[in-house]
Amino acid sequence: MYDLARREFIVQGSAAVAALAVFTSQFAQAFPSRAGETVIPWLDQPQPNPVPAVIQSQLVWEDMDSWVTPNEKFFSIAHFDRPTIDANAWKLEIDGLVKKPLSLSLADLKARPRQEVVFTVECSGNHGFPFFTGGIGNARWAGTPLAAILEEAGVKENGIEVVFWGTDVGDIALKDDNRDVKMHQNFARSMSLADAMSPNNILCYEMNGVALPPPNGSPVRLIAPGWYGIANVKWLKRIEIRNTRFMSLLMGRDYVTIREEEHNGETVWAETSVGRALLKSAPARVTRSDAGYRISGAAWGAPIAKVEVKVDDGPWLEATIDHGEEAEFAWKVWYLDWKDPSKGEHTVTSRATDMAGQIQPAMDDPWITKKHTYWESNGQVTRRIGIA
Repeated sequence: MYDLARREFIVQGSAAVAALAVFTSQFAQAFPSRAGETVIPWLDQPQPNPVPAVIQSQLVWEDMDSWVTPNEKFFSIAHFDRPTIDANAWKLEIDGLVKKPLSLSLADLKARPRQEVVFTVECSGNHGFPFFTGGIGNARWAGTPLAAILEEAGVKENGIEVVFWGTDVGDIALKDDNRDVKMHQNFARSMSLADAMSPNNILCYEMNGVALPPPNGSPVRLIAPGWYGIANVKWLKRIEIRNTRFMSLLMGRDYVTIREEEHNGETVWAETSVGRALLKSAPARVTRSDAGYRISGAAWGAPIAKVEVKVDDGPWLEATIDHGEEAEFAWKVWYLDWKDPSKGEHTVTSRATDMAGQIQPAMDDPWITKKHTYWESNGQVTRRIGIA
């Protein structure tokens, strides 16, 4: 379970860039902060990270003070090596079942129509481990639409699958009763042609107003809004069209969610590859000011209708969603003023409801309890806080 070097933990972290401070300052008021407030640290801090080479950075929830996550606070994960790429020499190959193979430089991509999207990326392993609770961040990504490039290449009639190959590579051993194979394998993930042709997908070369930082996939990565981080392939080198479904290490063996499902009174075991993000929310911090205590947090993964908060075993109370900054694929920031909390230790839980009426599941919901892998952990998040 803790063999994380073979597993996800995607999305990005980074060296700070001076220009970023100017960019993010405009979003500071988007977070429901109050003058003179102080943050009360959670009592249940994450356990020490046992794989610092895999996970180099995580969001610290108490530090969440803006709608956009600064690059230096964005979490960073690598499955294999972290490649060093010369952006001037870099080329993106588009081949396979296409009528017109393409080879595009970074300058070629930047010369094409520009598209921006604000998208909250979450690792599908977030909250799946006691040391991994900050695998999420919200950024403004910029690049050029993927669909137009696939159209230019001309996908052949038998092309059904789009494979995104990364430059990062690692050695993989696959051994069971039927196979004994060693592979020097590039990171690769795929999606159907229909999914790849979404107008929301971009080949991204910019993050929060600056060039995409190396830990985030420089010079170019895929940004697929609405999908878990694992699908947003970093350090792109090639896009290939195939005529069959693609099952790589990170689609067919890892990043596979195993659930028990009930069908006509029978238990059916289902294995599904991690794909689109699920409805979720989490408390970010508790603050104190002259006006009293406030609980704030974020909700994401679907169009959010409301967020509710429960303290200890009390009733669910509807939080206020901040509408200062909004985007279709970005998290919603929310807050609840906490009236006269008693001294001592308390638990704080949040749950989100989407526009279709779906409610974020409790940790004892069968959707969670009958899941036997740590991927796609979208159960209600409970934090512990001490009031002095």
